[in-house]
Amino acid sequence: MFEITVRLKNASVDDDVDRLLSEFLIDIGYIEERGEKNIERMKENVSFRLFKEVFLMRPEKTWPVNEILTFLNTSKPTLYRHLNRLKSLEIIQEVQIGKEKGYVLRYNSLSLAWNFVESNVKMAMDNYRKRVENIQRMVGEK
Repeated sequence: MFEITVRLKNASVDDDVDRLLSEFLIDIGYIEERGEKNIERMKENVSFRLFKEVFLMRPEKTWPVNEILTFLNTSKPTLYRHLNRLKSLEIIQEVQIGKEKGYVLRYNSLSLAWNFVESNVKMAMDNYRKRVENIQRMVGEK
């Protein structure tokens, strides 16, 4: 199931890619905002490292689960929690590598993957519109 958080904010202008990326990941609901936005602490966060170091910096690579676990030095439950969140955003896709699961950035590009996200958002908004119109029609009939 596709799931994203949508916040209307001005685009940040910053020369620090880590700061821009962390704001973006918080805004779309991938990383939980915990009040303090300490960028150094954020860069050590498994969810941030998974997105940046695994998928963003190596977009063409299909990562077997065991390789990601070793690379991030994390547990399976933690890894799968973050992988499932990225899958629900449809930014990454699951592929079979022999008998093992692997993951890759959709279309090997954040920009192209984001086009897919935008299409899903548009479909979701269209479905909300249909429900709103149906509710309004039903209320108006009474």
